[in-house]
Amino acid sequence: MESPSKRMEALNLQLPPAPPPAGVYRPVLVVGNFLYVSGQGPVNLDGSLMTGRAGDDLDEDQAKLAARQVGLTMLSTITTHFGSLDKIKRMVKVLGMVNCTPDFGKQPYVINGFSELMADIFGEENGIGSRSAVGMMLPGNIAVEIEAIFELHQ
Repeated sequence: MESPSKRMEALNLQLPPAPPPAGVYRPVLVVGNFLYVSGQGPVNLDGSLMTGRAGDDLDEDQAKLAARQVGLTMLSTITTHFGSLDKIKRMVKVLGMVNCTPDFGKQPYVINGFSELMADIFGEENGIGSRSAVGMMLPGNIAVEIEAIFELHQ
């Protein structure tokens, strides 16, 4: 199987800048054999944030693209604060939060934007973990926020 870094090259993916912490926390933390990644928002290549609310000024496909962008932001944060993506064995757990109206019910579809990207990079077996997808109000009106746990190679 091709390494995650090679897959990223093959997919011609561009990573946005890793955002600085927005509070008192670590962007990534290694505990034992696990890499915990704090909640990430969708950062564009120019460093700006993708904002909006699904069911209001974003449709489900725009929100799904924002979730994919969160994936790219998370990969940037991991490489900036931890190192090579090739040290990651598999995705373990994802918490996807969608900024949405109370009547919007397609949060799982939206978070698929993130999950599909991880499967493309880490493979179907290792890129898909357990997951929750919920709707809520998010800081700064960002469209999506996602936190994740990865298992590292020993």
